[in-house]
Amino acid sequence: MKLGADIAAVVTGGASGLGEAVARQLAADGVRVAIFDMNAERGERVAAEVGGVFCPVDVQSDESVTAGFDRARAAHGQERILVNCAGISKGIKTAGRDRKTGEIRVFPSEVFDQVIQINLVGSFRCLAHSAAGMLTLDPLEDGERGAIINTASVAAQDGQVGQSAYAASKAGVVGMTLPVARDFMADGIRVNTILPGLFETPMMAGLPDNVRQSLAGTVPFPQRLGTPQEYADLARFLITNTYMNGESIRLDGALRMAPR
Repeated sequence: MKLGADIAAVVTGGASGLGEAVARQLAADGVRVAIFDMNAERGERVAAEVGGVFCPVDVQSDESVTAGFDRARAAHGQERILVNCAGISKGIKTAGRDRKTGEIRVFPSEVFDQVIQINLVGSFRCLAHSAAGMLTLDPLEDGERGAIINTASVAAQDGQVGQSAYAASKAGVVGMTLPVARDFMADGIRVNTILPGLFETPMMAGLPDNVRQSLAGTVPFPQRLGTPQEYADLARFLITNTYMNGESIRLDGALRMAPR
């Protein structure tokens, strides 16, 4: 797909981190960008800076997602690009003993469900809504109607202690990539997934500097944290290379996560 002013895109989680980098990259390529996020203050600011539109969206809600796409399409027309970056992480062991009280505790099922709902079901909800709209478009060169990119994590393949919910949700994203791509193989809609490793994100920025340096030292090469722009560069490649379809790609500097 060739990027330009005749192309519209939706980026979930686009107010910060990896999603913000993608939104800025696509806007720099002339694409009309809509940002889905729950952080209205930051979302409005990023949207204004890239000449796009902000849509307050909770990916856990069909009504919220539908309203978001309605707002984005009213501003920019039907999107040909969707990049799913919205997600959360909760680090809790499956079961364990409280160090202070000695009490045995179990991972709260409602928290596990929330992680699955946002990371996995939320990604599916957004891609299904987006693809339904893409089906109404005339095909471009090669018969292409749209490109969808999901964000998983290296935790999908080597999750750490306390990451059962997060790893399960991200493994689900990887697992649905090929079947969804096959669902749309006759319609010209491509689906790919990126599995980022350790990246400079707002969550990482909140850690002490020595912890961040220690994490960066676990990456074989280059021995540093990934940058959001490097994620955006891969997302751009997956959008513009029409032969990329049904693939899940690690972006991690050859990192393999240790148990903890």
